[in-house]
Amino acid sequence: MKVLFSGTAGTEGWPVPGCGCASCSRLSPGHRRPAEIVLDGTVRLPHDLSDSLPPGLQVAADPGGLLLTSADGHRVLYAVRPHVRSVEGPRGPACDLVLVDVLDRPELLGGLRRRGLVTEGTHVVAAHLDHRVSSEAELARRMLLWGVRAVPDGTVLDLDGPAPAPGPPPRRTLLLGGSRSGKSAEAELRLAAEPEVRYVATGPRGDGDDEWARRVRTHRERRPAHWETVESTDLAGLLRGSRAPLLVDGLGTWVAAVFDECDAWSGDGGGEAVEARFDEVVEAWRQVGCRVVAVSDEVGLGVVPATASGRMFRDALGSLNRRLAAESEDVALVVAGRPMSLPL
Repeated sequence: MKVLFSGTAGTEGWPVPGCGCASCSRLSPGHRRPAEIVLDGTVRLPHDLSDSLPPGLQVAADPGGLLLTSADGHRVLYAVRPHVRSVEGPRGPACDLVLVDVLDRPELLGGLRRRGLVTEGTHVVAAHLDHRVSSEAELARRMLLWGVRAVPDGTVLDLDGPAPAPGPPPRRTLLLGGSRSGKSAEAELRLAAEPEVRYVATGPRGDGDDEWARRVRTHRERRPAHWETVESTDLAGLLRGSRAPLLVDGLGTWVAAVFDECDAWSGDGGGEAVEARFDEVVEAWRQVGCRVVAVSDEVGLGVVPATASGRMFRDALGSLNRRLAAESEDVALVVAGRPMSLPL
């Protein structure tokens, strides 16, 4: 089966005519035409189910989208609203091609991988691209993170050929940033299309603190529902024992908890116990067998803390950040929602 991508954008194209947003303003008119994907010269997607179908083609509703099976057995899933009903569903045979609106719900791709519909042999192509992403460069970055292709208009894809193998993602990622910089959202974005994720919450629950409880609730509500949340300060143990990808959010609250557990805030004792915990985490980070993304506060750009305990915390977290960065394939500083890679 051959697939022609005459248009790859949303229903209004990209840029959207008359739209003044920054994403559309960066592009010339007609950069990407409205979606029109033609299967073997006969079936056009988006597809009107009232249209007649060529002999041998079967169409079925799947929780993840519209499933088309050709006479020669090729399976194509059109995972675009309104056909998508759920992230979850039964396991099934792998698809040859998945056309997914990954800008809408990247966790849908994780669900398809979890169900076995997307495997290493599946061609995964982004559909309905538009100004929900800021630029073509940002689109390319996200596609690399999620293992998806964003093909240009006019591309012809032969499903009898092998699916390109995406490069492996970095095993260890450290994301630094200031308050409200977007570092947590960036961490979640990087793992959004994974079939399984363990979210390691190192901070307090917020019992008795309404403002903190609201922060915790906001983070929880924007995470995919299938992610497992682990509330623990045994970070070294989780790094050693997990097989699913880990998102650690974050190291600042973990260091504060370690200071509490080691009774180190006064400066009169506990320093050696804190260093021992740091050594344990750095060694586990060095040997980790799963993908891990950790969020931490960049503490070296602000004013000098007014208290001795504040200065001690700043120095400890800054030292831990530096040690973990030295053992990471990928380190980025997030400023105003924009990640800036920090090369060696």
